[in-house]
Amino acid sequence: MKFPVPKRIMILRLSAVGDTILSMPILCELRRRFPDSKIAWVVGQGAADVIRGHEDLDDLFVLSKNDLASPLAYLRFLNKVRTWRPDTLIDAQGLTKSAWIGRYSGAQRRIGLSKSEFEGRELSTWLNNTLVTPSHNHVVLRGLELLKPLGIEDPLVQYKVPRFRETIQSVDQKLVELGASGTWGIINVGAGWPSKIWPTDRYAAIAKHLGRRWGMPSWIAWGGAHEGSVAQELEQTSDGWAKMMPQTSLIELAEWVRRAKLFVGSDTGPMHLSVAVGTPTVALIGPMPAERVGPLGPMHATVQIDRLTDQERSARKSDMRPMLSIQIEHVQEACDRICQQIATGKTLPKAA
Repeated sequence: MKFPVPKRIMILRLSAVGDTILSMPILCELRRRFPDSKIAWVVGQGAADVIRGHEDLDDLFVLSKNDLASPLAYLRFLNKVRTWRPDTLIDAQGLTKSAWIGRYSGAQRRIGLSKSEFEGRELSTWLNNTLVTPSHNHVVLRGLELLKPLGIEDPLVQYKVPRFRETIQSVDQKLVELGASGTWGIINVGAGWPSKIWPTDRYAAIAKHLGRRWGMPSWIAWGGAHEGSVAQELEQTSDGWAKMMPQTSLIELAEWVRRAKLFVGSDTGPMHLSVAVGTPTVALIGPMPAERVGPLGPMHATVQIDRLTDQERSARKSDMRPMLSIQIEHVQEACDRICQQIATGKTLPKAA
């Protein structure tokens, strides 16, 4: 069956840095299949920096807090989107707030996922007019299934996280100033939900293990005052094997992560960024299903010991038990497998 080539495609993924990164393969695949089409993305202010300047993107519409605070400003934003005149809409978020923007845009073909626990929620299945029932578990692969109505059945998983010459030079200079030479890793202490936080003393044990067994010091990634104090505590209890990174922007962090030999952290934006730039990653997964959010690919390792039952999922953002079930030895073993891979050039078996 021959599908009409879309001329003006708009992607909707408004919020969360991690979710925006996990939706990047949609953009890359659209550009690969439709090189002459115009492609735009509607994104929230908090996640805009990770997609701004992407080589496969023509236009970016950033929905700011000011736009949301004023009905008149929000209407002006909607009219800007409508003026772009998309013919095809990809709703990668699956909520009323995203699907409504798609409906207002005037796009004739509005593609979204059918109703499930994570997608197709609220009024999105009423506002989108082409619904896809996904067959995969992972959010990246489910997102790529949104392209089936466009005739795309065998998509590639690519990210192409934007890079900027001035940022590369700035980070390189900072690494020289800090004396960050040789092989080193990154430990990310923060997360968006309390239920995704792993205890600081356990991260300190991992930093010491990486240093003593593999000769690999760690830099501690952090953001904001609270994470800064946690990073400081980790630095002080790591026996000198972990040091705080300077405060970075999201794009600067991407350059740091590209240079790391290993990344250790929980299910949050920096972890997904690490996977997207191709750094071997140990992902500590707590309340969310690992098969949905864990890193794809043989160079990474996912650690999930316990998970919430269906009845407990309403406490997904606050229940610490799944993360606390991850013990130090579980993460040490995952780090050892990746470090052995780095040392020998062998690959890890693909995750199920």
